[in-house]
Amino acid sequence: MDTKEMRKLLLDMLPAWNYWVTRPFKQLLDQGISLEMYYCIQTLLYLNRPMTMSELGEYMRIPKQQMTKLINQLVERSFVERQYDPGDRRIIKIVTTKSATEYIEHFLNEDASCFRELLDKLGDEDSKKFSLALQMVLDIFIKLRTDNGNAND
Repeated sequence: MDTKEMRKLLLDMLPAWNYWVTRPFKQLLDQGISLEMYYCIQTLLYLNRPMTMSELGEYMRIPKQQMTKLINQLVERSFVERQYDPGDRRIIKIVTTKSATEYIEHFLNEDASCFRELLDKLGDEDSKKFSLALQMVLDIFIKLRTDNGNAND
């Protein structure tokens, strides 16, 4: 398949993805948690390591000034903390808190049930295919990050 066909597939998928995944997901984030805040927490939890503001901003492709505002909001909600590097106090690392882990766990167990309608519509065979497809797409996105010189991510 050439890249034009893949681009078309990506664009064809967006409306369905928005309807079944993005829209229900956004509706759950009415507790003052923005999509960017959620993504930031998930990124830190996924990478499972403290990151400087610059590293996190680069990983998430967010400018430093916007990243600072985002981190301030997460600090206010006690989802992240700033920790000074013991070797160089000029270096500040961002780490998730227990509150962030609990929030994500609660979200998965309670709020993400909005996806139940989608998943319940799938039969066993389609459920397996969908799960494999999601895992493949995630693996490819991770590989893209690694291939772009971000082997530590």
